[in-house]
Amino acid sequence: MISLAFAGQTLALAETQTSGYPSFLIAGDIADCTKAKPETTFAYQTGQLIKDQLLHEPHAIVLTLGDNVYKDGTEAEFLSCYDKTWGAFKASTYPSPGNHEYHTAAGADYFRYFADAAVKNSTGYYSFNVQNWHVISLNSNLKAVEHAEQMRWLLEDLKKNPTTCKFAFWHHPVFSSGQHGNNPQMLDVLKVLHQAQVQFVLNGHDHNYERFQKMSPDGQLDLNHGFTEFVIGTGGAHLRPIQNQKNLSAIFDSENYGVLKINLSDQHYRWKFMSVNGSLQDAGESDCVH
Repeated sequence: MISLAFAGQTLALAETQTSGYPSFLIAGDIADCTKAKPETTFAYQTGQLIKDQLLHEPHAIVLTLGDNVYKDGTEAEFLSCYDKTWGAFKASTYPSPGNHEYHTAAGADYFRYFADAAVKNSTGYYSFNVQNWHVISLNSNLKAVEHAEQMRWLLEDLKKNPTTCKFAFWHHPVFSSGQHGNNPQMLDVLKVLHQAQVQFVLNGHDHNYERFQKMSPDGQLDLNHGFTEFVIGTGGAHLRPIQNQKNLSAIFDSENYGVLKINLSDQHYRWKFMSVNGSLQDAGESDCVH
C-alpha cells in the first residue's frame, strides 16, 4: 500500500507500480468545443489516452495546467465540453486555473466546477504530499495583492514541507518558445522554488510541447542545482507554431496533441510524452538530489 496526504487527510491507495507511487498524467489548454461536438475534439482524444492509463493504474493522478475549457471558462462550457471529455476522470484530477477561467468574474465558475478540497478556498493554490514528494499547485492569474498573499502562503508551505523532492504546476510559463514567449509574472515564485530545490515545473498557456534543459531562474544552464521546465499546452486546444526557440530549449513540438506522464520514486523521476498518434517521442529521467 501507499499513502497520499492531501487536505489534512491520508488516503491509503493500492500499489500501482514497483516504486509504490501513482503516475501523474498532465496537460493544459484542453477542452475546446466551440466548433465541434465534444466527442470529435482533440480533448476527447487526449482524454482517451488518460482513460486508457487509468484502466491499468486506477490511482493515477491527473493534473491540469489551466485553460481547462474554452473560451470563457463558464459553467455552461464546463458542463457541455470539459465534462464530456476530461470530466470522465474529474475525481482523479487536481486542477490549476488559466487565464480563460478568469473570463468569468474571479474564475467563479472554475471554482464551482472543481468544488473539492483542491479549490474550495477559491484561491487556486494548494499543495499535497505523495510519500516523500511535495506537490504544489499555484495560480498565475492573480493581481498584485492576491499574488503577494500566494507568495506568503508558498513560503510557509515550503517551510512546513522540507522534503527533498518537490515539483510545482501552474498555467503561465516563465520560459517559452511558443506564441506567448517568456512570461515574467511568476519569476519571483520560480526563484523561491529554485531556492527550495524544486525538481521541475509544469506549465501550459502556449499550445505546444516543450522541455528545457536544467536551468536557473535567470535562464542559465544549471546541471547540478537547476530545475526542468515542461510546457504541455497540448490537451486539445488548437496547436500553435514555434516563434523563436529559446536558449536551453531541449525539444519543441507543435504538431502533436498529448499528455505528459511522470513517474516518481523516492529520489528519482521519469517522464514520457504520450502523443495521440504516437509520433512524438520524448522520454527521460533524472535524480532529485541536490
